[in-house]
Amino acid sequence: MKLRFLGTNSTSGDCPTLYATDQDSYIVQGWQLFANELLMQLEIPEGETAVEVPTELFEHLKEDGLRAVGIKRFQAPVMILTPQGTCVVQGKAVTDPEALAQMAIPHYETCVEVPKPAITALLEEPHGADLQR
Repeated sequence: MKLRFLGTNSTSGDCPTLYATDQDSYIVQGWQLFANELLMQLEIPEGETAVEVPTELFEHLKEDGLRAVGIKRFQAPVMILTPQGTCVVQGKAVTDPEALAQMAIPHYETCVEVPKPAITALLEEPHGADLQR
């Protein structure tokens, strides 16, 4: 899997990062969730994991040609929005050796792969039944 760097909110390069893949998906690199209240709110199926990232990370979607002015909906794969301005993103655990070799992942971070349509749907204005959530 080939990755294209979209952006990070860090100057050191080892913090939450967003990548586009050649598989019609995005890789979201973020902080691992350990036994804390966020993790306990999730039901994570086998082969998936979750990461916590600043919501501003998704502004880098503009580097993939999207009008990324911020998340408008909070639905899967964004599972939790925190009062600290972060969100929890759940998706397929990245195990592809080629993809992992292209990233600098510190021991306290991991990454998830999510389909592009799932992420781009988060940027759309809510309407109808979505407004009732």
